[in-house]
Amino acid sequence: MIAIGFWYRPFDDKRAGRRGEVSACSVAATHDFCNAVAGLSTALRNPFLRVDRTSILPPRDTPGAVDPFITQANIGTTICRPGYARSVRPSFAVTAPVKRRLMDAQHPGESFADYEFDHLIPISLGGAPLDLRDLWLQPRHGQANAADKNALAYVLWRLVCERRVPLRTAQQAIRRDWTKAYDTYATPENLARYHFAHRQEERD
Repeated sequence: MIAIGFWYRPFDDKRAGRRGEVSACSVAATHDFCNAVAGLSTALRNPFLRVDRTSILPPRDTPGAVDPFITQANIGTTICRPGYARSVRPSFAVTAPVKRRLMDAQHPGESFADYEFDHLIPISLGGAPLDLRDLWLQPRHGQANAADKNALAYVLWRLVCERRVPLRTAQQAIRRDWTKAYDTYATPENLARYHFAHRQEERD
């Protein structure tokens, strides 16, 4: 299993520009719906700044890694193609032993189900499916949890596939500090515009 960590090589990106908030609440969404999502987003995001950041970010030996075959030029036939992430995601039979080894080393005695075996750079954003440098154990509960990061991943996927955010920018934002990327991209407006249509195949 250790060999899978060398199947992909991380893309050595240089600094990418930081983007501001994008989009307004969809005209299809009601005012009450937008307000509800805004309240939820505020509740989710603000506490991120008040917790021990080392507990909500991946360890230093998980810098993120991308599939070098995924480029801005081919996103239309790769990550933006419906079902792409599901088609390349490693099976449970492959990832379960690796997750168990990390659980035993990092969270002995804790429940397997309390942690998501997460790709720091999501597969839906060109993350390397089987590179250990992109895989970490993310809590499913508490502040800044796996569900929050999945929401960010979905919003970024939509923005990239609509050509509103460059692929490289999205990858760098989520690998550097996904909680800051959440503040930038998972705005109340973007959550209202995109998140309600979230489907399993577009998750990490």
